[in-house]
Amino acid sequence: MVLAWDGDRLVGFVTALSDGVLMAYVPLLEVLPAYQGTGVGTALVNRVLDEIGDLYGVDVCCDDDLVPYYERFGFQQVAGMVLRPHLRPRHDPS
Repeated sequence: MVLAWDGDRLVGFVTALSDGVLMAYVPLLEVLPAYQGTGVGTALVNRVLDEIGDLYGVDVCCDDDLVPYYERFGFQQVAGMVLRPHLRPRHDPS
């Protein structure tokens, strides 16, 4: 986790999960609205990517409107699948 502070006020953070060998996943980047567009998020993403290091891959899931933001860091949009147990149908899929 990388934190961004303005004095003693937490204004943003980014988290990453990694096996330390092959892959990492960045599930959360949050910046207070008043600090968005000021470079805080960019600094957080750059720092967490530096801390992750050179792995085979780093994945991030984001809403469509954030795709251009992450593309600036070299992320590429791909098709994928997710499982959200709270959204799973209650019937047997077989």
